[in-house]
Amino acid sequence: MADPDYVIVGSGINALVCAALLGRQGKRVLLVERNDRIGGCIRSEEITAPGYVHDVMATTFVLFITSPAYAALAADLGRHGLEFCHTDHPSGVLLPDGRSAVISMKRVANGAALDQLASGDGAQHLADVGGVERNAPLLFALLGGQLWSWPTAKLLAQEAWRRGPRQLARFFGEALTPARTWLEANYQSDVAQALWAPWVLHTGLGPESAYSAQMAKVIAFALEAAGAPIVKGGGQKLLDAFAALIAETGGEIRTGADVVSVLAGSGGVARGVQLADGSEIIAKSGVICSVTPTQLYERLLQSFDKPQGLADEVRNYRYGKGNFQLHYALKAKPRWLSPGLDKVALLHLTPGLDGVSKAANEAERGMLPEVPTICVGQPHALDPSRCPEGAAILWLQLPEAPRHIKGDAAGKIAVPADGAWSEAVREAYADRVEAILAHHITDFASIKLARRAYSPADLQAMNVNLVGGDPYGGFCGLDQSFLWRPFKSSVNHRTFIRNVYHIGASTHPGAGLGGGSGFMLAQALR
Repeated sequence: MADPDYVIVGSGINALVCAALLGRQGKRVLLVERNDRIGGCIRSEEITAPGYVHDVMATTFVLFITSPAYAALAADLGRHGLEFCHTDHPSGVLLPDGRSAVISMKRVANGAALDQLASGDGAQHLADVGGVERNAPLLFALLGGQLWSWPTAKLLAQEAWRRGPRQLARFFGEALTPARTWLEANYQSDVAQALWAPWVLHTGLGPESAYSAQMAKVIAFALEAAGAPIVKGGGQKLLDAFAALIAETGGEIRTGADVVSVLAGSGGVARGVQLADGSEIIAKSGVICSVTPTQLYERLLQSFDKPQGLADEVRNYRYGKGNFQLHYALKAKPRWLSPGLDKVALLHLTPGLDGVSKAANEAERGMLPEVPTICVGQPHALDPSRCPEGAAILWLQLPEAPRHIKGDAAGKIAVPADGAWSEAVREAYADRVEAILAHHITDFASIKLARRAYSPADLQAMNVNLVGGDPYGGFCGLDQSFLWRPFKSSVNHRTFIRNVYHIGASTHPGAGLGGGSGFMLAQALR
């Protein structure tokens, strides 16, 4: 390719969305990826046994199919073979004593099911998701829009006029409520509390975190509205569709191309990038980096003079808990001891609200959780093409894992002196998880064909942006989100260099597969 208009560094969902949209706007885009494949956290392979296609990291695309990025690109991606598979039962919870609850995509039915657990819990659920629906224009503008912008300022002014300043302040105050406060005050059943408590972990928060209740309510609304879809044939099919679309619009993708620095040009702007092999790529309009702040400011922008205070902000940027992934190839479909779980897309195994809180706290303190929160995906229930006929796949994600191990909360796993994730620790922890899983499935050992575990260290080795296995691009607490992501001085997706832009999970609107930052930047560069 001759000198492109934009060079995009990285190839996660935000980079792919940005490249596709810029290409449709007539811009020439070159996307460069250090790994031998594109996708970031989207990766599908036969990692356990032939014929079993696993999504190694991310698997559920509810944030993508409900995003403005997908609304803009759906037809084109569909032309290139992208299809989604669904189930009517997106989520559920299973407690150690066998009690369970499952939600569907029908709001009234969910209300009735929760009322069976405790009188009044159904009405509370209807009020919670109804509140998200009523406040959707404001909520989703804040969760997914450019915050430093006239449209957002105008929206806030309109809301202050419509509601009154005091009621708008009340809305924001209520939005900051922790999930524990919300669940304990409003749901009588511990099963209902356990149903929603684990979901806050998937937003990079914990049950005691500010605004975790609001995020759980948004997830409840999204699961009813769009379910928990997966890509037919595996996440690689989504990447193939993006690659074809980018090529169709004149863009180019290079893998195995490690960018080591952004090149400084005259006038304090960037003129392109330099690769590890010494070659240079000139960008006529700008450089877009879908990386962590650590990668951007300590590696790629080393040659630029930084503004006063920026070095402190980079040094103080915090990463969150790690993830642990576990995958199973099964000879037959799992027979859950509790009925009604065979079609659930994502099932949480947890002792409940206190169990989620305890495990999250242990991980944050560097401990291997004694009883981890386990998210079990059943992709075969949505997409039988993922495995041989009659067989099954289990996708397990544990969102509470220490980046650096200080000890074992159960006192049973020997931890290396350096605190690193070794193969022995990884497999011992996988054994702990498997024992919990097997407790709920009839004759699990007889149907288990193979398993594959990935520690936080393994995840970082696959994707340098997963620092310590953190899939959210950094801690997602209030002080490092919204207007203050990644830094207190951040303004949308700009950097201190006029034509260098920052997107990805470390920037607003944060992690997930919605492609929000890539979409917003592409819109801003029109």
